[in-house]
Amino acid sequence: MAVARLSAGLGRLWGAEPADRPLNVPMPTLGGKQFWADEFLFHQWRIQHNVLTGHYRLLDENDFRHAWGTFDDCRAALERIKVARRLPPMRGKAVILLHGLFRSRDAMSKLGKHLQEWGGYAVFSITYPSTQSGAAEHAQALARIVAGLEGIEEINFVAHSMGNIVVRQYLADLKHPDPRFRRMVMLAPPNHGSLAAVVAAENVIFKTLTGEAGQELGAQWNTLEKRLATPSLEFGVIAGGKQDGRGFNPLLPGDNDGVISVDTTRLAGAADFAVLPVLHTFIMNDAKVQQYTLRFLQHGHFLSAKERRPLAATALSPQGASATATPTSGRKQP
Repeated sequence: MAVARLSAGLGRLWGAEPADRPLNVPMPTLGGKQFWADEFLFHQWRIQHNVLTGHYRLLDENDFRHAWGTFDDCRAALERIKVARRLPPMRGKAVILLHGLFRSRDAMSKLGKHLQEWGGYAVFSITYPSTQSGAAEHAQALARIVAGLEGIEEINFVAHSMGNIVVRQYLADLKHPDPRFRRMVMLAPPNHGSLAAVVAAENVIFKTLTGEAGQELGAQWNTLEKRLATPSLEFGVIAGGKQDGRGFNPLLPGDNDGVISVDTTRLAGAADFAVLPVLHTFIMNDAKVQQYTLRFLQHGHFLSAKERRPLAATALSPQGASATATPTSGRKQP
């Protein structure tokens, strides 16, 4: 009997509590970020879904849990908190941030702070369990988040690495584009797959750690790519590289950011394109990248309208089979 009570208590702590008997005692969360997906946002309050147990929890801006159980349980708790704390409705211009593979919303915090302080944007940094599901499932969660942003008048996207693939899947799934969509900035996007993921596709450790997402970016890229949309909203691409023909990783062909090549970041239709000397993992924390991102969201270019480098052709596939993208301007990269 004691063992049963202990097991039940531990289950509650990890979010595995039965939905019909929620133990809604406010307490800090215990991590597990690779198992939770944001599904509803109100300011910095988040309702998350656990991909293992199917349960939901309500978190505040400090990741303090205020309710758990079903989605309706958490939504009802949030409505009570709105009234008790007199929380104002959402309004204005927003930026949705999406992190890359293995990461969490924390990875985008410095960039989000910059966009909020210098651009006045309402910033919604999304957590999704990147290693637990494929792009289709993550896109569905993103759809629910966007649909729930009542009062927000303008929506922009800034994504890092795999986050860009999630947005492209989401846009492809939309029957009607949201009229609130404005602009998007892609940071180190694997827009034509990842050679590293292709090479490691059959590695047992890689497959275990990256799950379906790793396979989609590698061995299954040709299938995934057919489902992705080129954003209909104005978008720009920032890649990492040395502009010396070799890049940071000598094992990758051509210029690269240590993880993906510059060629694979290019996507036809981009309004502007830039290559900066930054590593893939830390691109969102670079001061110039943050400045470029904000300028594009505000004006549609990274430096100036005259110096824009729109992309007119497709880029190399992970296997290097197709033609390299060529910008329509001959300006040297900044």
